[in-house]
Amino acid sequence: MADLGLRYLFEAAQAGTMRAASDKLDIAVSSISRQIAQLEEEYALPLIERGRRAIRLTEAGRVAVEHYHAQLAQEETFRTRLGDLRGVRSGHVQIAVGEGFLGQSLTSLFDEFQQRFPAVRLTILTPSTAEIVSMVLEDEAHVGLIFQPPMEAKIRLRGSARQPLKVIVAPGHPLAERRGVELRDLQGHALCLAPKQFRLRQILSMAEASQRLFLEPVMTSSSIQMMRAAALSGHYATVLPSISVLAELREGSLRAVPLHDEGVEETAIGLITRSGRQLEGAPLKMLGVLERQLRQWTDDEAGAADVASSTT
Repeated sequence: MADLGLRYLFEAAQAGTMRAASDKLDIAVSSISRQIAQLEEEYALPLIERGRRAIRLTEAGRVAVEHYHAQLAQEETFRTRLGDLRGVRSGHVQIAVGEGFLGQSLTSLFDEFQQRFPAVRLTILTPSTAEIVSMVLEDEAHVGLIFQPPMEAKIRLRGSARQPLKVIVAPGHPLAERRGVELRDLQGHALCLAPKQFRLRQILSMAEASQRLFLEPVMTSSSIQMMRAAALSGHYATVLPSISVLAELREGSLRAVPLHDEGVEETAIGLITRSGRQLEGAPLKMLGVLERQLRQWTDDEAGAADVASSTT
């Protein structure tokens, strides 16, 4: 009722008289007078000076009108911000991704999103897989992109794409012309691999353990860029998903050789959010963009597999 009384007080003060306010609002003068009287009773202070034909506010009345005017401004700001979210004219998106995904394919996607929505701020974080899951659970990231998403009740898998690990080498490398290799084929070659705490290496280590063999890299790096550069040098082989070196594969400066080992061939990437979290505005738009990208990666991987099988 207070909001209605404040509105009537505001309109009466703006119009100058209760009669003028009555005509504008198309309601009885008695209704306006009654609502203002109830408001005065609630506040225990007079809001208008009595005995005058024209409305003259008391000090309390001016404070009440200013308060109502501020409410209107806040409501307008609120609705404007909602409109911005619906139209993605502003906002902030926090994305946590494994560094293995930060090839040209993903960075180009982020750049295109920024060009389309220039007022949206993007924060791209590259922690470990365990940290990504924790950040999503704690709402420190809107979405996460990881290898082998965990079976976690509080994590919702929004999309996945098959991304088997492959041996990445330069065209002149001894393994470059192979149609496929097994883990044992990597022994005797100079390897540059991710450190043991990386999910990429953990998947590889599980495959090694199942075959009772051990790969000893001559170079270990937590930087995907360094692993990519090592392969480009021609002296090293590394193990990465195709998306980490997509630009180099397309230009022909690197080759991706299928790694035929159980557990490695079936690896997948997953797009995750916290179960129950409702994304809106820019984060929801980004989620849709990433879901489409995952489908594209799945199609690209399937196409590459078809080409490989047709040439064997």
